[in-house]
Amino acid sequence: MISVIVPIYNCEKELKKCIESLVNQTYKNLEIILINDGSVDNSQSVLEAYAKKDTRIKIINQKNLGLSCARNKGIDIAQGEYIGFVDSDDWIDLEFYEELYNNAINTQSDIAASSILRKRLITQKSRILYKKSSITSDLQEKMDICKIPRCCYVWNKIYKKELIKDSLFAENKFFEDVLWLPEIIKKSNKIVTVPKIRYYYRANKNSIVKKVQTPEKQLDSYYAKKSVIKFYEDNNLKLDKKYLKITK
Repeated sequence: MISVIVPIYNCEKELKKCIESLVNQTYKNLEIILINDGSVDNSQSVLEAYAKKDTRIKIINQKNLGLSCARNKGIDIAQGEYIGFVDSDDWIDLEFYEELYNNAINTQSDIAASSILRKRLITQKSRILYKKSSITSDLQEKMDICKIPRCCYVWNKIYKKELIKDSLFAENKFFEDVLWLPEIIKKSNKIVTVPKIRYYYRANKNSIVKKVQTPEKQLDSYYAKKSVIKFYEDNNLKLDKKYLKITK
């Protein structure tokens, strides 16, 4: 079974497309954990309507604690052998989890990763494009095929639950993925890349990261980038020079 964790905050307009892409997956053995993180719009009504039709859906309501807290709550209650994350304004191909799961099982990999297509209102662009399947256990290669640090995205992958169950996301951070993903990749035994399926990332100008830059957010970005540099140095990895130049 795969547990899919979806943090939700005030996204009623995009939410249906996200949930539709989950309930209609060709892989049926899903646990769909929808975490309403204190939404004040009609997101809760949307969730309840889907939960009435699909017993695989679990709704968790909590006060607004942030993305990391919602994901951590999902990890804590997840029952699946593998865990995936989907943001509530994004969606996935219908074969997404079947392909990831089969490749993870067949190669005995802790992580399986897909391509990412970034969707804007009119245009679209591949952020990650896998044209063939690759398997590696070498840390430098694992970081390279995941496109770290340019693409520190957690949601185009599934992770063995045993790998991440004790690794929580840092709370009250804007760039929690950047802090979390490199350490998870390091802990993993193998990563397999899966071509032909995509995670569709909606470029949302109203997202937490895209909104007006505040001093707090800028400082958070600085320390996240600094942590990546330290990770590469501590593990004797090669990092492109352009990522070594950061400003505070």
